[in-house]
Amino acid sequence: MAHAAPTSRTTSPAYVTPDVFGPEVHTFAKWAIPIVGGLIYGYWAAAINRDGGPITGWNVLFGFACALAVALLYIGVRMLAPLMKRELHAVLWASYAGITFGFLYCQTGASVLRSTLMALGVAASVFAVAFYRYYTREDAAGHSEPH
Repeated sequence: MAHAAPTSRTTSPAYVTPDVFGPEVHTFAKWAIPIVGGLIYGYWAAAINRDGGPITGWNVLFGFACALAVALLYIGVRMLAPLMKRELHAVLWASYAGITFGFLYCQTGASVLRSTLMALGVAASVFAVAFYRYYTREDAAGHSEPH
């Protein structure tokens, strides 16, 4: 008895990956991720900055300023990065990650040199992961290839 061999659905040109979430969820996430991420970052920066002391108005202002800066930078990187080739795309995300990490690390009282070295380590790691992702999923011009 001969049976047809099963074929992979991913090799079929008609197969399209289903979108589990609707457009409303994507729109919500597009704005919720930078806002929530910025607020978490701002709280974290303010908590490190006050070093266990009392919460003051300046400390709260510092936290909200950090939150706003990180959220706006994230939105800017997210809008600008897809317009670039994969190498610059990865460099942009690596720079964002390194700068945000380095600033938080600097708030601990570490030296500028140590903060810079730690930030470069984080940036290099993010670059490696992002470049691999974009290299395997985009063509040389930066266009996503169909899966």
